[in-house]
Amino acid sequence: MRRYSRITGTGSYLPPRRLSNADLVAELAAKGVETSDEWIVERTGIRARHFAAPEVCSSDLGLEAARRALQAAGALATDIDLIIVATSTPDMVFPSTACILQNKLGANGCAAFDVQAVCSGFIYALTIADAMIRTGAASKALVIGAEVFSRILDFKDRTTCVLFGDGAGAVVLEASDTPGILASDLHADGKHVGILCVPGHVSGGNVLGHPLLKMDGQAVFKLAVGVLDEAARATLAKAGKTAADIDWLIPHQANIRIMRSTARKLKLSMDKVIVTVDQHGNTSAASIPLALDAGVRAGRVKPGQLLLLEGVGGGFTWGAVLLQL
Repeated sequence: MRRYSRITGTGSYLPPRRLSNADLVAELAAKGVETSDEWIVERTGIRARHFAAPEVCSSDLGLEAARRALQAAGALATDIDLIIVATSTPDMVFPSTACILQNKLGANGCAAFDVQAVCSGFIYALTIADAMIRTGAASKALVIGAEVFSRILDFKDRTTCVLFGDGAGAVVLEASDTPGILASDLHADGKHVGILCVPGHVSGGNVLGHPLLKMDGQAVFKLAVGVLDEAARATLAKAGKTAADIDWLIPHQANIRIMRSTARKLKLSMDKVIVTVDQHGNTSAASIPLALDAGVRAGRVKPGQLLLLEGVGGGFTWGAVLLQL
C-alpha cells in the first residue's frame, strides 16, 4: 500500500496589536515619513496588519498556531514526530526556532528544524514534511510558518514598511493511505539575491551591513508573476490536473496586484482566491498557512476540495503545492 500525507488540522495566530493604515500613517508621520491610506491600498491592497509586542518571538506566535492546529486535528503534542518551522525572523541565531517551539509545546524528542526560504518557506517546509512522511521517516508532522517581520523593517522607507506584518500559521500533516498532497514544485535562483534581502549579520557582537529589509519592488513584481505561473502549471501537470480543477488558489499574500495577475494567468476568478492580505499584510512564511486557516474556519475551504498553494520570496525562491484537503 502506498503511503501519502494529508492535512488533518489547521491553525493560526495573530498578535493582538492591530494597526490600520490610518494608525501606521500617523506613527510614520511622527517620524517624518509621509504616506497615506489611499497610497497603500492602491498599490498593495493592504488595509491593516498586526505587530507583535517587543517581548514576543516567532516561537511564541508559532506555538499558538500549532496548538490550534493540533486541536483541529484532534491530536496531542506528544503525537508529533516532526516539527518544521519556516521563518526568516528566528528567535536566535541558534538553536532553531523549531527546537525552542518544541520545548514550549511539550513535544520534546522528535526531529525539529527550521527552513529558510523567506516567503516561500511554508511551501518548502510542507514539501519536505510530505517527503519525510511518504518515506516513513515521520508519521505526524507540525508544519509552521511564523514571522515577526516588524523587527526588520526600515520605518524610514515608506515603500517597504507599510507592506509587512507579524503572525503564524500551522498545519498538522499525517500519514494516510489516500492522497492528500498530490504534487509540488520548488525552485530558487540566487542571482536575484539583491532585489529582496536583509543584507546584514552579526560579527563580534556588532551588526555588519544593513540589518533592515531592502526591496526593489518593480523587480520583485515582474519576477514573481512569471515564476508563480510557471510553478502553478508545473505542479498541476505533475498531478494530471488543470487550473479548471482548482477549487481554491491560496497564494502568498504579498500584494493584491501580484495575486490578481497570477489568477488572471491561470484564468481563475478572484472568487476562487483566498485573500487575507488586506487584513494581515505580508506575513512572509506565515501568510499561506494563515490564509488557509482563515478559509477553513470561515467554512469556505472544505474537506475534499482541491487547493493550490504557491509562494515566492527572497532568494529568489518560489514553489507550489497541490493538495486535496
